[in-house]
Amino acid sequence: MTRWCASSADGDLVAVGGRDVLTAGRHAFGLLDGPGAATAPCRAAGLTAVGEVTLFNAHELRSRLGTDAPPPGCSDTELLLHSYARFGLAGLAATDGMFALAIADGPELVLVRDHTGARTAFYARSGRSWLASTSLRAIHRWPALDTGLNLSAVRSFLTFAYLPGAETLLRGVHEVLPGRCLRLRADTTTAEEVFWEPQELTDARPAAEHAHALRALLEEATARRLPSGEAAAVLLSGGVDSSLVTALATKLHDNPVRTYSISFGDELPNELGYSGLVAAHCHTEHRVLTVAGETVAARLPDTVALLDCPVGDPLTVPNRLLAEAVAGDGMSVVLNGEGGDPVFGGPKNLPMLISELHRDDPDPRARALAYLDSYRKCYADLPALLTGDVLAELGDAPHPAELVAPYLRQGRMHSLLNQLLHANLRTKGAHHILSKVERITAASGLEGRSPLFARPVIDQAFRVPPRWKLAGTTEKWVLKEAVRDLLPATVVDRPKSGMRVPVQQWLAGPLRELGNDLLLSRTTRQRGLVRPDTLRSWLRREGTLLPRHGGKLWLVLTLELWLRSFEVGG
Repeated sequence: MTRWCASSADGDLVAVGGRDVLTAGRHAFGLLDGPGAATAPCRAAGLTAVGEVTLFNAHELRSRLGTDAPPPGCSDTELLLHSYARFGLAGLAATDGMFALAIADGPELVLVRDHTGARTAFYARSGRSWLASTSLRAIHRWPALDTGLNLSAVRSFLTFAYLPGAETLLRGVHEVLPGRCLRLRADTTTAEEVFWEPQELTDARPAAEHAHALRALLEEATARRLPSGEAAAVLLSGGVDSSLVTALATKLHDNPVRTYSISFGDELPNELGYSGLVAAHCHTEHRVLTVAGETVAARLPDTVALLDCPVGDPLTVPNRLLAEAVAGDGMSVVLNGEGGDPVFGGPKNLPMLISELHRDDPDPRARALAYLDSYRKCYADLPALLTGDVLAELGDAPHPAELVAPYLRQGRMHSLLNQLLHANLRTKGAHHILSKVERITAASGLEGRSPLFARPVIDQAFRVPPRWKLAGTTEKWVLKEAVRDLLPATVVDRPKSGMRVPVQQWLAGPLRELGNDLLLSRTTRQRGLVRPDTLRSWLRREGTLLPRHGGKLWLVLTLELWLRSFEVGG
């Protein structure tokens, strides 16, 4: 992974943390130290840029460019610049890939993020100067930047377990949204252009034809993401999404396929029976990694520190251990089954649909508030969790419901199910799932690839009538029908259960000391964000919080670890 910085100013140009610096007009580009940092910023098609670009449809882009295509063997960054220079936003929309790019386009510094958010970029302004980077730490270390803790983002994180929009935990620092082209101007104004957003289309073809079309796109997306000339790795949970990626990889790859699963011990409920069944069915080289609570406790602080924005997912450390195992086996690419739920209608959509049938609240935010409640994180506990000073300061701040309400109104999507999927894709998909995959895999020198998040697959998903995504109570029906011939029926038709992570056992055992030391410490009290009496009660497992107190404590612990890593005060 190449991490980069780009700056734009009327005065002196500075590339923060850059090892290789290239200037273009009032812009400067620098690559941060790390794997791949020897590659210089790119000049092509009259533009200068720096970025992380992986394109999966380079051949199509070359055909579209015709005689304007760059020479064979050019970098993906150069090809993307040529496509942008020739076709503008349409050239970005035509890609299938993962990218975050900063481009000097005349007097403007243009930031581009791929369709779904597989790569991330952040930006901030100080005076008349802009700084952008894939590293939030680099921006945080910018000497000219006057920043601090963003309390609104603290509330959002405790509500969602991630940050679902452009805000970060650093005041004045923002994240580029996926599918966007953001222009940072010398007069300190910005202009955002959308080059891709999923669209709900009416397609009256029979269900079988939709499944057939989807199957072709799934095969194409998987084939494009397989590594060339080496074994392929797939993270296999045993659910239908990772299982279908495994089956397609073994069908389409001309090298061995290795699968990797997690176990938290034989005494806990697990999905190893399903993942083992799929591995045997697909004839993969299968490896099960047992993760002990003691290992999670030891690796949690440095794993949280890898993330530009915290993710309150207890699978983060196990995911990192899996990535290290894959890298240790000598592979550079790892596929996953992420994307099936937010794109095709996984858990939580059915309860929201039932809630809508019985809703009589005229409040236009009622649907968004129900969406927040469905997360079952700390939203309902905020009055008892946050201190009075924080609650008072947040009194006039936008409500967290406003982060999802635009997706849940009639507009681009008319079907409520598609509205929910749109919200899931643009919030959890971009700001939790894909950002976690990118940072965790890159830390081990891997590139994580998600075929179900491919832009053509998503476009097809929103062509499928809602009744064939959620068929009665059967979730992801059309996706299952598209791959039914590839997998055992017991895998295709199994109910969704998800990975059972023993959070409460960890917090009561190997993480008990870390949790108590951090959450009840003087530093945490002096920060003034959360009430010590509430944390003390939760740590003692008192009151009516059970049985979900473990997940809520995990959020607060993750937040505190992140704040300490970034040395952010209250």
